[in-house]
Amino acid sequence: MNFVNNNGEIIPNEGFTMASANRGHLYGDGLFESIRIVDGKVVNIDVHVYRLLEGMSVLKMRVPNYFTPEFFLHRINELIQKSNISAGGRVRISVDRASGGTYRPLTNEVTFFIEVYPLDKNEFVLNSKGLEIDLYTTVKKHNNILANFKTKNALVYVLGAIEAKEKGLDDLLITNQDGNVIESTNSNMFIVSNGILYTPSLNDGCLGGTMRMRIINLAIANNIKVYESSITPQNLLVADEIFLTNAINGVVWVSGYRTKRYMNSAAKKFITLLNDTL
Repeated sequence: MNFVNNNGEIIPNEGFTMASANRGHLYGDGLFESIRIVDGKVVNIDVHVYRLLEGMSVLKMRVPNYFTPEFFLHRINELIQKSNISAGGRVRISVDRASGGTYRPLTNEVTFFIEVYPLDKNEFVLNSKGLEIDLYTTVKKHNNILANFKTKNALVYVLGAIEAKEKGLDDLLITNQDGNVIESTNSNMFIVSNGILYTPSLNDGCLGGTMRMRIINLAIANNIKVYESSITPQNLLVADEIFLTNAINGVVWVSGYRTKRYMNSAAKKFITLLNDTL
């Protein structure tokens, strides 16, 4: 595992420390992207970088002109080579507002930090055992201009994941202030009813996931009807299938929500389509 920082220095994992004044550390004043590596190559880099840049603009950060997919791809490839990753892996790009100030920053300039890690699995592999899930209602995720981006203010996901473990479940589904189900603690969500695919609307405050969009595009290309819409807990109980998506795992199927049981035909189909289009 190796890292690259804002100065272009490649740093081994051992002994690395973060500056105490880092605003991502102090205030959660930053964003990040998680990206998959397959066959030693980065997957979907353009979409990840464009979402990162859009999020930076929303956070009123100054976007450097050189922040392009090509720039980040070059840096990531350096780390992949340095880390001897020739098969599966994952990347995390972090962008923080530059140090200085308290809640009011002294500058809107940014720093970035890239990490790469190897993974045991090279391609996307469907989980053999389905997830058991329920709702997380202790903290609601509010729908605002930040909701669709991967900001470093992630406490709703952290607390949801902790509660899932406490309940002996694999994951919990996050709800918004209207009580609609929008995502899980680490993934976007799709349900299948009568052969039609539904996923929560961005207008309801879910993360604008890159794999979410990939699945929507694959569905359209394969003549599968797909709709972005509000999803209620009642919709989960009448659904035929539920599966979750994120950039690292691809598709993860859910076998149970409370007393309801689900199959995984659609999840199998989409994991195959993903691997066939890498």
